[in-house]
Amino acid sequence: MLWIKALHIVFVASWFAGLFYLPRIFVNLAMEKEPMVIERLLLMARKLFRFMTLLAVPAVVLGIWLWIGYGIGRGPGNGWMHAKLAIVILLIGYHHACGSILKKFEQNRNTRGHVWFRWFNEAPVILMLLAVILVVVKPF
Repeated sequence: MLWIKALHIVFVASWFAGLFYLPRIFVNLAMEKEPMVIERLLLMARKLFRFMTLLAVPAVVLGIWLWIGYGIGRGPGNGWMHAKLAIVILLIGYHHACGSILKKFEQNRNTRGHVWFRWFNEAPVILMLLAVILVVVKPF
């Protein structure tokens, strides 16, 4: 089970790298006016989104494997796991939102400015902080 846990941590960390960086590309796309630069940023964003999606799948599958294998989340004192699972669902939704935003940029239909994307970029940081605190501290 320790191998599964180690791989889960590696895939989660790698997925988060994409969740942190893709919105930063969106900031740059929202500010850019040069067509060639926009195309290069879109190419980077497309490749990153595909790669981070490939990383998210084993992160979630291994997490489910750990959840089932350890039997965590059942009984009193495991409220932290329910909260963490809610955060995972939010992160999957955030990932999906990144894909939708990328499509809008590809279709030249983005209406949001770079400041909005700077705030949007903070969401995975906060969610990761909460998830780590829940897993390590197990406050409830």
